[in-house]
Amino acid sequence: MQHTAAPEGTVSDTPESAVPDGVAAPYLPTDRTVPTRSRDRASYDRELVHSILDEAYLCHLGFVRDGAPVVLPTLFGRIGERLYVHGSTGSRPLRAAKSTDPGLPVCLTVTHVDALVLARSAFHHSMNYRSVVVHGTAVTVTDPEELRLALDAIVDQVVPGRSQDSRPANGKELAATAVIRLDLNEVSAKVRTGGPNDEPEDGALPHWTGIVPLTRGYAPPVPADDLDPAVGVPDYLSAL
Repeated sequence: MQHTAAPEGTVSDTPESAVPDGVAAPYLPTDRTVPTRSRDRASYDRELVHSILDEAYLCHLGFVRDGAPVVLPTLFGRIGERLYVHGSTGSRPLRAAKSTDPGLPVCLTVTHVDALVLARSAFHHSMNYRSVVVHGTAVTVTDPEELRLALDAIVDQVVPGRSQDSRPANGKELAATAVIRLDLNEVSAKVRTGGPNDEPEDGALPHWTGIVPLTRGYAPPVPADDLDPAVGVPDYLSAL
């Protein structure tokens, strides 16, 4: 899924002059986005980062609370160069982002596991994966229009097209819902592909070696008990 339309003023001002027309400028590496291991697997390609994010709907949000690290799984959505993270008005990160000036320092991660990599040696077992790490300062969304757009993006991140096939949040629901915004400025992707990296001297060992691909699938939708039988499965859901 691809969320490309951004509210006015929400796309970052990353210079595009250093790259050809029509090619998105890469994110700039920083001390926090350059990995200490396997640097060859790191990428700052903007389109790659977006594709990894857009294939997910669950992220892990890390922050520090009372001097201790906290990591929470939660839903998110992307609009242009911003991520929107869902929560309730009483959740820890939402309260902290609202009460801290200029916002809450966070680290957000998304990971896809594409295959298990089984080597002849236990040491070289691995996984093929695609991941994104975002560092930045999260702030609470207060503008009502931006909040509605953010909530639609989060719903569509899970099931594309769903926001147009459900009742929008009313005033009471909006008052109980909070969203934080994180700009895509300090970002990196990391990808592993290929087979095992066995030691040459282990080549003759009689152990199976290779990869076990993993795929994400969906079972047929199960209607709610009170659904009118006349309401069929929508096309956007069948497309999953």
